[in-house]
Amino acid sequence: MAVSQRIAVVTGASGNLGKAVVKRFIEEGYFVIGTRHKTDTAFSSFAENKFESIEVDLANEEAAEAFVDNVIAKHNRIDVAILTAGGFAMGNIAETKTSDIARQYKLNFETAYNIARPVFTHMLQQNNGRIFITGSRPGLDMRNSKGMVAYGLSKSLIFRMAELMNEEAKGKNVVTNVIVPGTIDTPQNRESMPNGHFDKWTTPESIADVIYWYSSNESAVLREGILKVYNSA
Repeated sequence: MAVSQRIAVVTGASGNLGKAVVKRFIEEGYFVIGTRHKTDTAFSSFAENKFESIEVDLANEEAAEAFVDNVIAKHNRIDVAILTAGGFAMGNIAETKTSDIARQYKLNFETAYNIARPVFTHMLQQNNGRIFITGSRPGLDMRNSKGMVAYGLSKSLIFRMAELMNEEAKGKNVVTNVIVPGTIDTPQNRESMPNGHFDKWTTPESIADVIYWYSSNESAVLREGILKVYNSA
C-alpha cells in the first residue's frame, strides 16, 4: 500500500448504505477499513489491498477505541470516518419505556460516539479529517418522531454531538457532518413498504456519492454540514 494512500473507516460496512460507501471510496483510491458485527452472516468482498473487514463491538467503548488505535498504528492516519451503524424501533410515548430508550441510545448514540471520539481526537492531532455520522429526519425534528419515540430521541443526540465536535474543532481542518437520509431504497424497505413510491426514495449509492463529495477537496471550505439526502420523499 502506498504511503500516501488515503484511509477511510466505515462502521456498519455490511449494511446497504455501508457497502455503497465502501465501494465508492475504494473507487476513489482509498483503502477502507470496515467494521462488522459478529452476527453478520454475509459480507461483500473487496480486494485485500483495498479493503479490510474487522469484527468490532461498537457498543463496547474499550473495543471501539482499541479498533481505532489499531487502525492508526497500522496505517498512520484516518482521513475520513463514515459511521452508518445503528438500529430502529417503533413505539409511541405510551408504549415506550426508559429501557426502550436506553436500548436505542446504545444502538444509535453509543455506537457512534465510541468511534467518533477517538477518531476526532486523532484528526485534531493531525489537523485534518472528515467525520460523517448518520442522523435521521425524526432526530432532526422531533415532530417526525411520532410513533418512534426512542429512535428519534437517540438520533437527536447525533446532531448535538456534531455541534460540540465542530465547536471544539474551530481553527482546525476537521469537520463533522451529519447525514440525514430520507427513505433509503433497499430490498428490506421495498419488502416492508411494497406500495411505496420507490422512485422518490434515496439510493445508497447516491448517498455515498454525496458523502464522498463532502470529503473531497472540492468541499474543503464547507463546515458543519447537515446533509439532507431526501430525494423527493
